[in-house]
Amino acid sequence: MKKQFAVIGLGRFGGSICRTLSEQGAEVLAIDADEDRVNEFTSIATHAVIADSTDETVLKSLGIRNFDHVIVAIGDNIQASILTSLILKELGVKKVTAKAQNEYHEKVLRKIGADQVIHPERDMGVRIAHNITSSSVLDYLELSDKHSILEVVAGNKMDGKSLIDLDVRANFGVNIVAIKKEGHINVSPRADQVLYKGDVLIIIGADVDIDRFKQQMLDE
Repeated sequence: MKKQFAVIGLGRFGGSICRTLSEQGAEVLAIDADEDRVNEFTSIATHAVIADSTDETVLKSLGIRNFDHVIVAIGDNIQASILTSLILKELGVKKVTAKAQNEYHEKVLRKIGADQVIHPERDMGVRIAHNITSSSVLDYLELSDKHSILEVVAGNKMDGKSLIDLDVRANFGVNIVAIKKEGHINVSPRADQVLYKGDVLIIIGADVDIDRFKQQMLDE
């Protein structure tokens, strides 16, 4: 059976999630209190409804507890975001992901049981900062407060050297978990794998170790 998602709040962030999930073939219920926004998604989502998500009776009538994952993407109304998330957890929704505006908002969402809290603006800012400080960094993804995944381009310092030559685990505490080259991806590469300038490396590790690796091993 297809996973069922509900997206509450169809602004820029919620709208993009709704579109992407729909494009991937998921069943999506799109909810917003604004009629114009809902009308925009009637041909995109499986179902699109005008509803007040802070009304428990309304959410019950939509069968919200039967959805596998509900995303609370409400924009500026922090009170509505918190109340909606609280009702969803009380109704027994398995997984609730909520968008936070700030650290205080995140603390409250976590206290009331939100399974995942995201800061789209902050997280995108972090990714962009990593990308612009080094031309070798292609992408950056935060796994936790202290660990991340980095996608980097191998430069002159790695050209022609094998993984065992570089020994990044011993020298920096990071792991190269995959290598992308000419459209192919090599997951869990062998120690004798030779790297060449232009290869794309997927690296995982603690942020402090990743920073040392970036400073010493990447071209500017």
